[in-house]
Amino acid sequence: MIPNILSIAGSDPSGGAGIQADLKAIGANGGYGMAAITALTVQNTQGVRGAELVAPALVADQIRAIREDIRIDAVKIGMLGSAAIVEAVAGALAGLDAPVVLDPVMVAKGGDRLLAEEAVAALSAYLMPMAAAITPNLPEAADLLGRPEAQDRFGMEAQAEALLALGPRAVLLKGGHLSGSDSPDLLLDPTGRVWFEGPRIDSPNTHGTGCTLSSALATWLARTGEMRPAAEAARAYTRAAIMGAAALSVGHGHGPTDHFFALRNLPV
Repeated sequence: MIPNILSIAGSDPSGGAGIQADLKAIGANGGYGMAAITALTVQNTQGVRGAELVAPALVADQIRAIREDIRIDAVKIGMLGSAAIVEAVAGALAGLDAPVVLDPVMVAKGGDRLLAEEAVAALSAYLMPMAAAITPNLPEAADLLGRPEAQDRFGMEAQAEALLALGPRAVLLKGGHLSGSDSPDLLLDPTGRVWFEGPRIDSPNTHGTGCTLSSALATWLARTGEMRPAAEAARAYTRAAIMGAAALSVGHGHGPTDHFFALRNLPV
């Protein structure tokens, strides 16, 4: 059975991140994508120019409408924007028996803040304990913990353990911000830690990679029910989507990944 995956996130009109990236990644990984929109952003590959948050009650109503009619097999949460939306999402998801992947979208690649600073505590209090996994990068992990950014693997392990103590059942901490030629990611849960290794991909097409990875992870969790194989599959897909984006020509900044790279060589 094809799993139904709900993405709760903001909209990116350039198509590389947010809801647009989520729906592409969900479909490419074998799921049926649904969306509850939390914000309309004004952005392109060169940066975010503005954002209009959706009223918290309307965000909650979108989720409830889906829950009343459609089976939800997994949830991905991305940009929320405010403490009120965080609380509305937590309330609307209460009692749902499906894995939740929380991608703590806090700062855009260009440096624009996408989650109000006062909402960080609400994120930790309301959504972290609901999460089957959280997928922060190193700046997001530091922001969540109120600590300096990790500079090496030892720092990553310490911060992943601190994040796990906040309530999620697993932490997939992305190491792409480390210096060097490697780009390791760390999966930590109560059973232990796993390092996913790989060389850094030299590509400008990294817009929306966090959205893509977390949506793929939610889809694979719904498909397999197991964290490690789901994380491996989602990471492999995201890396391939970055490499496949060499065939795209979208914008003049950080280009998007190619979510449908696997379809490019199909016969016409």
